[in-house]
Formats: sequence, structure tokens, C-alpha cells
Amino acid sequence: MQGFSEVAKQALMQPQESLLKLKQKKQELVIAIPRETSFQEKRIAITPSSVEVLVNNGHDVHVEAGAGEGARFSDKKYSEAGAKIIYDRKALFQSDVLMKVAPPSMAEIELMKPGQTLISALNLSSLKDETIKALVAKKVTALGYEYMKDEDGSLMVVRSMSEIVGNTAILIAAEYLSNSKHGKGMMFGGVTGIPSTEVVILGAGTVGEFAARAALSLGCEVKVFDDSLYRLRRLQGNLTQRVFTSVIQPKVLLKALKTCDVAIGAIRAKNGSVPCVVNAEMVGQMPSDSVIIDVSIDQGGCFETSHVTNHDSPVFMKSDVIHYCVPNIASRVARTASYALTNIFTPILLDLGDHGGIKNMLWSRTGVRHGVYIYQGHLTNKYLAEQFNLPFKDLDLLVAAQV
Repeated sequence: MQGFSEVAKQALMQPQESLLKLKQKKQELVIAIPRETSFQEKRIAITPSSVEVLVNNGHDVHVEAGAGEGARFSDKKYSEAGAKIIYDRKALFQSDVLMKVAPPSMAEIELMKPGQTLISALNLSSLKDETIKALVAKKVTALGYEYMKDEDGSLMVVRSMSEIVGNTAILIAAEYLSNSKHGKGMMFGGVTGIPSTEVVILGAGTVGEFAARAALSLGCEVKVFDDSLYRLRRLQGNLTQRVFTSVIQPKVLLKALKTCDVAIGAIRAKNGSVPCVVNAEMVGQMPSDSVIIDVSIDQGGCFETSHVTNHDSPVFMKSDVIHYCVPNIASRVARTASYALTNIFTPILLDLGDHGGIKNMLWSRTGVRHGVYIYQGHLTNKYLAEQFNLPFKDLDLLVAAQV
């Protein structure tokens, strides 16, 4: 007869149950893409090719009829990719996730359902307290995509759009230097025996860098000004050839402006509005029929003579200088910009479903979490709370508590 110790030893040798890590249950999402109603906004957040990826991963994509027309994506293309074309705008807004390019209007917020996830621009320069209060009342989770960060800490959407705007600004300048737009009749760049076009760029960020790249590739003489030596050094390191760089000093800047053919304002605001670094007197000393492209106009502009224009009437003359001051330059190349946006948003939406919802995804993706300004009806952006005198709650604590 076996003793108790022997029986216990044999029991220990038997196969034991082990605890397996439970996988998060994948959530099938209903993703809505409404038609943009903001003035001259032609971009769309998700293209037909990305719709096919989302549908193949078990999600339903609802696209409002005509939503892709501005970027030349037909309803037929979306339908063939697996999207459902929706004609009832009210029904469209009853989705799990609402994908927009421009911020939602008050009429659109009224249509949203409580607890919805909204991904759109925040656009601080035009934001009103009534918009924030309405979103809070709906108890939505709202993400401003211009504040989402990539793995390297860069603002993913801002950088992508800035690359497009920097390149496009140079093409616009070339257009308005030509006779067809009543410019001085110059070819943008340089040819043998003729002095090259002089381009002054204010700001050494992403817009400034890609404007410089495009101008250099066309044979221009480029001068870049910024108030940060670090950004100037980084820009110079990223370019394939040496360019003139300088901190913003009025005398040095004025000397460059007096001979330039094109001046591009690409300074990014630190606290809502950009500093005006070129006054009216300096603009008055620029050559006749030279061109100003004020990319920073949506944040106030860095030329004193600038004021907002639009794609239908994009330019005006001031001190014999052509001013192009359209705030939404990326919408001029809406199809390219839409592809850039969909490359960013599609992986985020797939992650959202794979993690089983917004709560779990925000826990694991800190870069996306950086874009959250309202979480389940709680205002989590301290700057907005102070600006509109509204109660603030810490997002990290809300996510950690799984509220």
C-alpha cells in the first residue's frame, strides 16, 4: 500500500492546468465617411482601396453619396470596394466611428450618437466653445488628427500634409510667375546664361524643407530663415546641397526680400497664431510682380499685408506684389492629400477593431492617445479647458481606470 507521500508525489507529476492569456475580442466596427460641407474642402479621409482592406477585416464602411467627388473618387468605386453608399445623412451618423477631414459643424454634432468615436481635425484657430460643449454633451470620444503622433514622436498628419503643401507652394509660385497668370513672365528655376529664380523661405519646418527641396530641384537659389538654429541645422542636414540659412534678423531678411522673386511664409504657430515677421514696409521694397505664398495664413499669416483668400479667388495685389493666401492648400491637390490621409487612418482603424474598441487601443498606442481631446464626454485637453473655462480631467487616469 502506497504511503500518502507517494500518492502526493504522483499527483504532482500529473499534467497541470495552465492559465492562457485571453486575447482581446476583435470588434467589428461601423465606420462612416460623410460628405465634407466645409468651404472648399475636397479631401476625404478614406479612399476606395482602403475601404476594401477594412471590409476584408470584417468592418462595415458607410460612405455618404458624393463624399469622394472632390477628390475624384466615385460612388461606384466605393461600392465596388465593399462600402455601402448611404443617402440618408441622419442614418449615416449613427455609426461607431465617424471619419472626417474638417471639424464637425454644429448641425453634424446634432446628428451624432452618444458614445461615438470621432476622428477629425480640431483646428484651434477657428474652434468655438459651443462646439466643445456640444461634443462633451454627446459623451463622445473625439480625436484631433493633427495632434496624433507617430512612433518617432512626429505629428503624423501634420508632417504628411506639410510635405504636400511645401511641394505645392513651389508649383503655385511657378504658376504665378508666368505670363498666363499675369506674372512677370519668368520661368521658375534657371537655365544656362540666365540668373536663377531667387526664393526666400520663412520657416525651416517640414513645409519649409519640402519647399526648399522642390525649389532646389528646379535650379533656384534658396534662402531659408528661421528663429531656431536647431531647425536650420536640421533642414541643412536633410538637404542634398548647401543653401543660405539665417536666423530671422530684419536687416538680413530685408536684403534677401529686395531681390527675391518668390517669398514663402511657412512659420508654424506655437500658441495659436504666428508672428508677423515681414511688415508692410518690407513688402513694399520687394520687386514688382514678385510672388508671396503665405502658407501660415490659417494661423494669422507672417506677412502684414496678407489676408485670407480662397481657391476661387486665390490672389490679390498689394504694393505691386502678388499675394496667394489660401489657407487650405492641400485641398488643391485633394486626391494626393486623400491618399496621404488614408495611409495614416487605415492602420489606426484596423488597430481600433483588433484591440476591441477605443479604450484598449488608447492604452497601447500613446501616439494616437495624444490626439484625444474629449474622452467619453470628459474634456481631456488642458489648453482647451483653460481657453474655454471648462472642467478638465487627466486622460491617462481615465484610460488607466477604464472609465
